[in-house]
Amino acid sequence: MARAGRVVAVFSFNLKRDQESQTPEAMEHKITALKLQKRNRQRVNVYLDGEFAFGLSRIVAAWLNVGQVLSDEKIASLQAEDSREVAFQQALKFLNYRARAEAEVRRNLVENGFSEEVIVGTLERLRENGLLNDAQFAQTWVENRATFRPRSRRALGMELRQRGLDDETIDGALEEIDDEEQAYQAALAYARKLENKEWKDFRQKLSSFLARRGFSYDVVAPVVERVWKEKSSDTPAGEDDW
Repeated sequence: MARAGRVVAVFSFNLKRDQESQTPEAMEHKITALKLQKRNRQRVNVYLDGEFAFGLSRIVAAWLNVGQVLSDEKIASLQAEDSREVAFQQALKFLNYRARAEAEVRRNLVENGFSEEVIVGTLERLRENGLLNDAQFAQTWVENRATFRPRSRRALGMELRQRGLDDETIDGALEEIDDEEQAYQAALAYARKLENKEWKDFRQKLSSFLARRGFSYDVVAPVVERVWKEKSSDTPAGEDDW
């Protein structure tokens, strides 16, 4: 996707009218050709008064016809509409890879050079179409983590904050997360790799794994012992060995 600054082409061509007899508001230009761009068939080159003037997305250019007369005001309106459409398509492309938080989409649009006015309008359009919903995004994120990569409330909160979500949204998504249960589910999956380990090695490796997932010692210790008892007939050493 080309940067917005390049997408909205500069309207520059030699006027064949007597400019001294017309004010800028009165200037009108005739469309002499509409041509699909060779490298991007979703964009149209607009020729005014026999010369290339600017490019538009096919959606915006759909209502234009050769011979149509455009005022400077109409040209500016078309280019503004094109910028909004290009921003929307860029956002859709970004969302196509995975669901995103609103702050992530905003950051991407800023990086692609769109103005604040265009970004605000694009985000509003996405929300209206049900394509942006931070509360839903946070809930889905937490549920996916719980299913495939369980981790602590603290770790989940950090991940969501990194994606620009506010504390209220994060708290709502984490409301039903139980650290002990998440640690237990994570430990069960990882313990399959430790089937032949002795207690001390088992304890050390599993404890380190759970700590990396953000779980505190108070949660880790009983979970490790619980999983060990379920996986082994041996009895672990006493609490002093922790």
